[in-house]
Amino acid sequence: MSSTDTHPLIAEADKKKNEGKHTEAIRICERVLLSDLNCKEAYEEIGDNYLSLRQYDKAEKALKQALKIDTTSANANYLLGFVYSCNGNWEKSVDLLEKADSLFPNHPEILRCLGWSMYHNGERKRGVILLERSLFLAPHDPLILNDLGVCYLNEKNFERAAHLFKKTLQIEPGNQKAKECLNAVKFFQREFDKLRKK
Repeated sequence: MSSTDTHPLIAEADKKKNEGKHTEAIRICERVLLSDLNCKEAYEEIGDNYLSLRQYDKAEKALKQALKIDTTSANANYLLGFVYSCNGNWEKSVDLLEKADSLFPNHPEILRCLGWSMYHNGERKRGVILLERSLFLAPHDPLILNDLGVCYLNEKNFERAAHLFKKTLQIEPGNQKAKECLNAVKFFQREFDKLRKK
Protein backbone atom coordinates (compact mmCIF):
# COMPACT_ATOMS: atom_id res chain seq x y z
CA MET A 1 0.00 0.00 0.00
CA SER A 2 1.54 3.30 -1.07
CA SER A 3 1.52 6.49 0.97
CA THR A 4 -0.90 8.05 -1.50
CA ASP A 5 -3.48 5.39 -0.64
CA THR A 6 -2.88 6.02 3.06
CA HIS A 7 -3.19 9.78 2.66
CA PRO A 8 -6.04 11.24 0.66
CA LEU A 9 -4.63 14.54 1.94
CA ILE A 10 -1.93 14.37 -0.75
CA ALA A 11 -4.63 14.75 -3.43
CA GLU A 12 -6.02 17.72 -1.48
CA ALA A 13 -2.54 19.29 -1.31
CA ASP A 14 -2.12 18.78 -5.05
CA LYS A 15 -5.45 20.53 -5.64
CA LYS A 16 -4.34 23.51 -3.50
CA LYS A 17 -1.03 23.64 -5.40
CA ASN A 18 -2.88 23.77 -8.74
CA GLU A 19 -4.99 26.63 -7.37
CA GLY A 20 -1.79 28.51 -6.53
CA LYS A 21 -2.32 28.11 -2.77
CA HIS A 22 1.20 26.89 -2.14
CA THR A 23 1.49 27.67 1.57
CA GLU A 24 -1.78 25.84 2.27
CA ALA A 25 -0.56 22.85 0.23
CA ILE A 26 2.69 22.76 2.25
CA ARG A 27 0.74 22.85 5.55
CA ILE A 28 -1.40 19.89 4.43
CA CYS A 29 1.71 17.86 3.56
CA GLU A 30 3.30 18.72 6.91
CA ARG A 31 0.18 17.28 8.58
CA VAL A 32 0.67 14.07 6.59
CA LEU A 33 4.30 13.86 7.76
CA LEU A 34 3.19 14.08 11.40
CA SER A 35 1.66 10.63 11.01
CA ASP A 36 4.02 9.20 8.37
CA LEU A 37 7.59 10.51 8.22
CA ASN A 38 8.29 8.24 5.24
CA CYS A 39 5.63 9.64 2.95
CA LYS A 40 7.73 10.37 -0.14
CA GLU A 41 4.81 12.07 -1.92
CA ALA A 42 4.45 14.59 0.91
CA TYR A 43 8.11 15.63 0.55
CA GLU A 44 7.71 15.82 -3.23
CA GLU A 45 4.64 18.04 -2.90
CA ILE A 46 6.41 20.27 -0.36
CA GLY A 47 9.41 20.55 -2.71
CA ASP A 48 7.20 21.33 -5.70
CA ASN A 49 5.36 24.06 -3.79
CA TYR A 50 8.56 25.65 -2.49
CA LEU A 51 9.82 25.56 -6.08
CA SER A 52 6.75 27.53 -7.18
CA LEU A 53 7.43 30.01 -4.36
CA ARG A 54 11.06 30.27 -5.58
CA GLN A 55 12.30 29.14 -2.17
CA TYR A 56 14.93 26.88 -3.67
CA ASP A 57 16.79 25.96 -0.44
CA LYS A 58 13.61 24.65 1.17
CA ALA A 59 12.61 22.86 -2.04
CA GLU A 60 16.04 21.19 -2.22
CA LYS A 61 15.83 20.04 1.40
CA ALA A 62 12.38 18.46 0.96
CA LEU A 63 13.29 16.77 -2.34
CA LYS A 64 16.54 15.34 -0.98
CA GLN A 65 14.44 13.80 1.80
CA ALA A 66 12.08 12.29 -0.79
CA LEU A 67 15.08 10.76 -2.60
CA LYS A 68 16.43 9.33 0.67
CA ILE A 69 13.14 7.43 0.93
CA ASP A 70 13.06 6.41 -2.73
CA THR A 71 16.04 6.98 -5.04
CA THR A 72 13.98 5.71 -8.00
CA SER A 73 11.32 8.42 -7.79
CA ALA A 74 11.16 10.00 -11.25
CA ASN A 75 9.23 12.95 -9.80
CA ALA A 76 11.74 13.72 -7.01
CA ASN A 77 14.70 13.40 -9.42
CA TYR A 78 12.94 15.69 -11.91
CA LEU A 79 11.97 18.30 -9.31
CA LEU A 80 15.43 18.39 -7.70
CA GLY A 81 16.99 18.63 -11.16
CA PHE A 82 14.68 21.56 -11.83
CA VAL A 83 15.75 23.23 -8.55
CA TYR A 84 19.40 22.96 -9.62
CA SER A 85 18.63 24.40 -13.05
CA CYS A 86 17.00 27.41 -11.35
CA ASN A 87 20.24 27.88 -9.37
CA GLY A 88 22.40 27.49 -12.48
CA ASN A 89 23.95 24.29 -11.12
CA TRP A 90 23.78 22.71 -14.58
CA GLU A 91 25.89 19.61 -14.00
CA LYS A 92 23.88 18.41 -11.00
CA SER A 93 20.70 19.32 -12.84
CA VAL A 94 21.64 17.22 -15.89
CA ASP A 95 22.55 14.19 -13.72
CA LEU A 96 19.21 14.19 -11.91
CA LEU A 97 17.14 14.94 -15.01
CA GLU A 98 18.86 12.15 -16.95
CA LYS A 99 17.92 9.80 -14.13
CA ALA A 100 14.33 11.08 -14.18
CA ASP A 101 14.24 10.59 -17.96
CA SER A 102 15.48 7.00 -17.66
CA LEU A 103 12.81 6.30 -15.01
CA PHE A 104 10.02 8.05 -16.93
CA PRO A 105 11.04 8.22 -20.61
CA ASN A 106 9.49 10.62 -23.12
CA HIS A 107 7.86 12.90 -20.57
CA PRO A 108 7.77 16.33 -22.28
CA GLU A 109 8.38 18.34 -19.09
CA ILE A 110 11.35 16.21 -18.01
CA LEU A 111 12.79 16.46 -21.54
CA ARG A 112 12.23 20.24 -21.58
CA CYS A 113 14.21 20.72 -18.38
CA LEU A 114 16.88 18.24 -19.42
CA GLY A 115 17.30 19.93 -22.81
CA TRP A 116 17.52 23.38 -21.20
CA SER A 117 20.07 22.24 -18.60
CA MET A 118 22.16 20.38 -21.18
CA TYR A 119 22.18 23.41 -23.44
CA HIS A 120 23.45 25.59 -20.58
CA ASN A 121 25.93 22.92 -19.49
CA GLY A 122 27.72 23.25 -22.84
CA GLU A 123 26.00 20.43 -24.74
CA ARG A 124 24.16 22.90 -26.94
CA LYS A 125 23.36 20.65 -29.88
CA ARG A 126 22.09 17.82 -27.70
CA GLY A 127 20.08 20.28 -25.60
CA VAL A 128 18.29 21.63 -28.69
CA ILE A 129 17.59 18.07 -29.92
CA LEU A 130 15.98 17.17 -26.58
CA LEU A 131 13.92 20.37 -26.58
CA GLU A 132 12.75 19.59 -30.13
CA ARG A 133 11.74 16.10 -28.97
CA SER A 134 9.90 17.61 -26.04
CA LEU A 135 8.07 19.97 -28.42
CA PHE A 136 7.15 17.05 -30.68
CA LEU A 137 5.50 15.36 -27.67
CA ALA A 138 3.75 18.54 -26.47
CA PRO A 139 3.48 20.91 -29.48
CA HIS A 140 1.31 23.50 -27.69
CA ASP A 141 3.32 23.90 -24.48
CA PRO A 142 4.35 27.58 -24.11
CA LEU A 143 7.23 26.73 -21.75
CA ILE A 144 8.79 24.37 -24.29
CA LEU A 145 8.18 26.81 -27.16
CA ASN A 146 9.82 29.67 -25.23
CA ASP A 147 12.82 27.65 -24.00
CA LEU A 148 13.51 26.31 -27.49
CA GLY A 149 13.02 29.79 -28.94
CA VAL A 150 15.60 31.23 -26.54
CA CYS A 151 18.12 28.54 -27.54
CA TYR A 152 17.57 29.29 -31.24
CA LEU A 153 17.90 33.01 -30.52
CA ASN A 154 21.28 32.30 -28.88
CA GLU A 155 22.26 30.25 -31.92
CA LYS A 156 21.27 33.21 -34.16
CA ASN A 157 18.64 31.07 -35.91
CA PHE A 158 16.27 34.04 -35.92
CA GLU A 159 13.71 32.54 -38.26
CA ARG A 160 13.11 29.45 -36.12
CA ALA A 161 13.16 31.51 -32.92
CA ALA A 162 10.57 33.98 -34.27
CA HIS A 163 8.34 31.11 -35.41
CA LEU A 164 8.40 29.57 -31.91
CA PHE A 165 7.67 32.83 -30.08
CA LYS A 166 4.82 33.63 -32.50
CA LYS A 167 3.37 30.19 -31.86
CA THR A 168 3.50 30.83 -28.09
CA LEU A 169 1.62 34.09 -28.61
CA GLN A 170 -1.07 32.31 -30.63
CA ILE A 171 -1.61 29.99 -27.66
CA GLU A 172 -1.11 32.63 -24.94
CA PRO A 173 -1.52 36.14 -26.40
CA GLY A 174 -0.48 37.73 -23.08
CA ASN A 175 2.78 35.75 -22.69
CA GLN A 176 5.25 38.46 -21.67
CA LYS A 177 8.38 36.37 -22.16
CA ALA A 178 7.41 35.50 -25.76
CA LYS A 179 6.65 39.18 -26.53
CA GLU A 180 10.01 40.32 -25.15
CA CYS A 181 11.90 37.55 -26.93
CA LEU A 182 10.16 38.26 -30.24
CA ASN A 183 11.22 41.91 -29.93
CA ALA A 184 14.77 40.73 -29.21
CA VAL A 185 14.68 38.52 -32.32
CA LYS A 186 13.61 41.49 -34.47
CA PHE A 187 16.30 43.71 -32.93
CA PHE A 188 19.12 41.20 -33.41
CA GLN A 189 17.92 40.38 -36.91
CA ARG A 190 18.17 44.07 -37.87
CA GLU A 191 21.64 44.40 -36.29
CA PHE A 192 22.79 41.21 -37.97
CA ASP A 193 21.52 42.42 -41.35
CA LYS A 194 23.34 45.75 -40.89
CA LEU A 195 26.62 43.95 -40.17
CA ARG A 196 26.21 41.75 -43.22
CA LYS A 197 25.65 44.78 -45.45
CA LYS A 198 28.84 46.49 -44.26
